[in-house]
Amino acid sequence: MARAQTQMQVHGLAALLLTTEAEIRYFTGFLTRFWESPSRPWFLVIPASGKPIAVIPSIGAALMAQTWIEDIRTWCAPHPIDDGVSLLSDTLNAVAGTGQIGIPSGPETFVRVPQADWRRIDRATKGSIVSDNGITAMLRAVKSPAEIEKIATACTIAGGAFARVPDIAGLGTPLSEVFRAFQKLLLDEGADWVPYLAGGAGPEGYADVISPATERPLADGDVLMLDTGAVFDGYFCDFDRNFAIRTASDTARNAQARLIDSIDRAADIACPGTTAAQLFHAMDDVLTGGAGGSDAGRLGHGLGMQLTEGLSLIPGDHTELRPGMVITLEPGIETTPGRMMVHEENIVITESGCRFLSPRAGADLEVLR
Repeated sequence: MARAQTQMQVHGLAALLLTTEAEIRYFTGFLTRFWESPSRPWFLVIPASGKPIAVIPSIGAALMAQTWIEDIRTWCAPHPIDDGVSLLSDTLNAVAGTGQIGIPSGPETFVRVPQADWRRIDRATKGSIVSDNGITAMLRAVKSPAEIEKIATACTIAGGAFARVPDIAGLGTPLSEVFRAFQKLLLDEGADWVPYLAGGAGPEGYADVISPATERPLADGDVLMLDTGAVFDGYFCDFDRNFAIRTASDTARNAQARLIDSIDRAADIACPGTTAAQLFHAMDDVLTGGAGGSDAGRLGHGLGMQLTEGLSLIPGDHTELRPGMVITLEPGIETTPGRMMVHEENIVITESGCRFLSPRAGADLEVLR
């Protein structure tokens, strides 16, 4: 918060207004799955000096009181006529007056308020609501040692589950059964919950990496991919693993080796000062000979309180890496027309290079007998 308030002074902001789960949790420690319900808005106001002010539905008061936040203003929600609008605007007017109020406005941001209520808030607020100039995104991009440790723990948990995939997947196992069993493994290894699980299976690769599982049984020669975003204490891991079912074709084996080679090339240059675009090109040179990537768009992204956050490994992202940034390296390669293989690892940028947080996979494609 102190770093945020220093930047607020630089940009002439009288307050920050936060409305989404990750930003509010970042400044408060307020961790709950109640955000799954869209019925109620939640607000946090960061003044130019002093501690944050929570403006929240009364149902969250007891939990918010367990954090370091002392000023907790509540209303009985949901309230169709005035769902926190007056309470929030009164708070903003008292804190910021006619000054500028910053709100996250860059990529991956949104205002978690019904449009009609947002217009009412804007009209009732004396100050002008403007961009926060990327303050919250900048702060969240660089993780503290405690945050890095939580992500590392999530990676260790997922690594333990991946090591047990031979126990749940094999010839004839329906992919849907593999998905359900893998989630159980993640929970058994210590995950708090598994918000994200995707994958695919097919001969020499899969058609996409986001489809839900089908009842199709795994067949000889299939490549099975599982990709998980498991959570530990509010922080995500995000990496995948490929497995061959009974038989691994030369095409699949070669693809796995090239994917790992591209990861190695990116890791070799992943250090402070390197840009996201340079990591993209290091992997793309291996994958396509520098042709510019695939339809998937990016070859990695930031990671933390959200499954994807911050930078993207694309040619047009020139964000410089800084110590404490946690990112994924996620190359993909076409194996046959309409089919692909992808591989993903999680790393943290250090003062001298990078450190792998996910337990590394080898260049040899693991075969499930």
